[in-house]
Amino acid sequence: MIRLHDISVPVFGRYLERLDALVLIAAAHVADRGLPEAALLEARLAQDMLPFEAQVRMAAGFPLRALRPLVPRLPELAFPKAASFANLRDDVAAALGALAMVEPADLEGREAEIVTDRAGLADIALPAACFVVDYALPNMLFHLSIAYAIARWEGVKLGKADFDGWHRY
Repeated sequence: MIRLHDISVPVFGRYLERLDALVLIAAAHVADRGLPEAALLEARLAQDMLPFEAQVRMAAGFPLRALRPLVPRLPELAFPKAASFANLRDDVAAALGALAMVEPADLEGREAEIVTDRAGLADIALPAACFVVDYALPNMLFHLSIAYAIARWEGVKLGKADFDGWHRY
């Protein structure tokens, strides 16, 4: 049987690393073209969507948002308001550092424990395993995907290999 730790911590960690790589590539794109950082940090796919920097921060925050109810010693990350690529990389590094604090024993036998959260205007309450698999991971990947899409839309040279780290072309 797969353990809650196995379906959360390593997966969140892997995609936090992919998120960091995306931010690094986006920063290089802006620097190589002599563009102001804000040109990409504030870019959106649609007016009613969050900009690149917020998508990155949402993706970076989701692992701790998902696991803090089960592991209360995890820090509550407060990302700085001023956005820069360096700050975004620091945010991702802080999330990775906090995630590294989660031990398998912290989540052992907690799969059925109810975790509550707000999903937009909706209150949700799910068993921890469902919360991670059905809610938290898809939401993290959504925000990572949107950050990727914004970067691509803005001309950043990215491919599927940059998103998942598995593909090679």
